[in-house]
Amino acid sequence: MAARLLAKRRSALHGAVKFMFQPAEEGPGGARPMIQAGILDRPKVDAAFALHMWNDLRVGQIGVRAGPIFASADEWKIVIHGRGGHGAAPHQTVDPVVVASHVVLALQAIVSRKVDPVRSAVVTVGQIQAGNRFNIIPDDAVLVGTVRALEERVRLQVKREITKIACGVAASFGARAEVKYDDGYPPTVNDPQAAALVRAAASEVVGKASAVEQDVSMGAEDMSYVLKEVPGCYFVLGSSNAAKGLDQPHHSARFDFDERALALGIETWLRLAARYLK
Repeated sequence: MAARLLAKRRSALHGAVKFMFQPAEEGPGGARPMIQAGILDRPKVDAAFALHMWNDLRVGQIGVRAGPIFASADEWKIVIHGRGGHGAAPHQTVDPVVVASHVVLALQAIVSRKVDPVRSAVVTVGQIQAGNRFNIIPDDAVLVGTVRALEERVRLQVKREITKIACGVAASFGARAEVKYDDGYPPTVNDPQAAALVRAAASEVVGKASAVEQDVSMGAEDMSYVLKEVPGCYFVLGSSNAAKGLDQPHHSARFDFDERALALGIETWLRLAARYLK
């Protein structure tokens, strides 16, 4: 709807507005392949903005933040190679389950003892897989998890520490760790001037008091790829209404939102485009 309304006002706009409709936003699709295909060229994009429904804010609020707003999101996999055997004779084995357990605990020390405490990071082990019988010690154990960080240098620090810890702990038990680390979305960082522009447009729509300072989230967004190329702002549109039971979190099976938010989002887009092109 915002695109349709802006198209009708094309003659009054002092510049071009390009709309980015992402196929398969998460995973293999989304911003990165569109950038590679030239979405930021022909015509050249000078600034980029993105808006997300947000059930952590009530309908009638818009959240804006300068600087980091979403974290990076990387995936890692650690395979512990031990030596299997009978569960009744552990001394004849190198138990990868025990090693993996120590690795899980040691990984928690990265954030608490390696990362500067005034900075943020998350190391989560989401999967542990090993063995298929109650009385057999397997040869291998697999750990899979994610790393989140708001700054690139912290992200790289955590990446290095995961490999060091996994390999060091495994070696201390006579096992071997194989680490595979996949770099995912970088941090989503808003340009201060672009954020100020969004705040001004949002204030016109919902009022200055309701254009609120948005909290940082350790979630991640592929809009981060776009904001690494051009300045811009990713902001959120309040959509919850507790009185109507429309306040369940995102990705919940019970998620729903107050549709009055849609009109506020459209109006914000229109005013933002007009302000920027002035």
